[in-house]
Formats: sequence, structure tokens, C-alpha cells
Amino acid sequence: MPEPTVVTTTVAAADYFQSYSVVGLLAVVGVLFVAVAFGAGRLLRPVVPTPEKLLTYECGVDPVGEGWAHTQVRYYVYAFLYVIFAVDSIFLFPWATVFAAPGYGAATLVEMFIFLGFLAVGLLYAYKKGVLAWT
Repeated sequence: MPEPTVVTTTVAAADYFQSYSVVGLLAVVGVLFVAVAFGAGRLLRPVVPTPEKLLTYECGVDPVGEGWAHTQVRYYVYAFLYVIFAVDSIFLFPWATVFAAPGYGAATLVEMFIFLGFLAVGLLYAYKKGVLAWT
């Protein structure tokens, strides 16, 4: 008498891999669709290079002078500090929900004060280096 568990396991595995084959087939069709669209565009577009078409174009203004421009780095530093503290404030919300759960209060509070201590040290370092001074 054959074992029914082997047949059931084989059928379940076949169903499992069949569901992934549908996903794989859909991915292949998507890649082929993009490849055909790009290929058709390359074959059908006109290729007539002129000196005007090869110029650098920015906002409808002809380029004058050299391409280098001076940028103030301090704006990027402020943006970077904002991103850091925005991500850290997002981290505070899950902490508050865990802190409210019974049995996690003291450990979560200590972890968060360590985390906030690292943030304070980083902010103090930035202040001491003069990064936060607007000149």
C-alpha cells in the first residue's frame, strides 16, 4: 500500500512552485515588453545630429561661460542634519508604543536615553565644529 503523505507532499510542492512560476512568467513578460518598446523606439526614431542638437541645453538658455558653479556647502549640512533628526523622530513613535506595553518600561526607557544621548553628542559635536553657525 503506497504512503499517502508522499503524494500529498508532492502535490503541495507542485502547487507551491506553480504559484512562483506565474510570478516568474509575469516578470519575463514585463522585461520583454520593455525591451521591445526600447528596441522599437531605437529603430523608428530619426537620427539627424546637428551642431545645435549637440549643444548643452538648460532651461532654454544657451550656455555661457564655463560649466562650474560655486555652491554653498552649509545648505547641504543643514539638509543632512534635518534628515538625521527626521529619521530619529520617526524612531521615537515605535519606541513610545513599546514603552507603553507592560514589562518593557525600564529597558525601553534606558535604550531610548542611550539613543538620545548619542544624538545629543552628535549635535554637540556639530555645534562645537561651528556647523550650526549661520554666516
